[in-house]
Amino acid sequence: MRITEAAKRLGVSPRMLRYREALGLLPPTREKGSHRRFGPEELGAVTQAMELERRFDVSPAELAFGLRVLSEPAVAQAVRDLGLRIGRIQAPRRALDFEKEKALRLLRQGR
Repeated sequence: MRITEAAKRLGVSPRMLRYREALGLLPPTREKGSHRRFGPEELGAVTQAMELERRFDVSPAELAFGLRVLSEPAVAQAVRDLGLRIGRIQAPRRALDFEKEKALRLLRQGR
């Protein structure tokens, strides 16, 4: 089906579907002449994205960025670094730190 019919079925505007496509929230499929056809896969992807946006109170752009974080290691690392810096993420404990803490506890108990 064409974009106007898909938009009607989904309860959104064709412009919103084009915006979602630009953000990378649609499967990358096009037919000859570069017209996008919407089938069950595309409709399902848009429906799933809209459900996630409602459930987690995020915008399409925020959802697209979340997907980028999951798919691009450099972006994931940069976001992780920021999270550590601002205290939203705790640094993972290293095995050596765990052993050191364990040894210190044992020493305190032996006093």
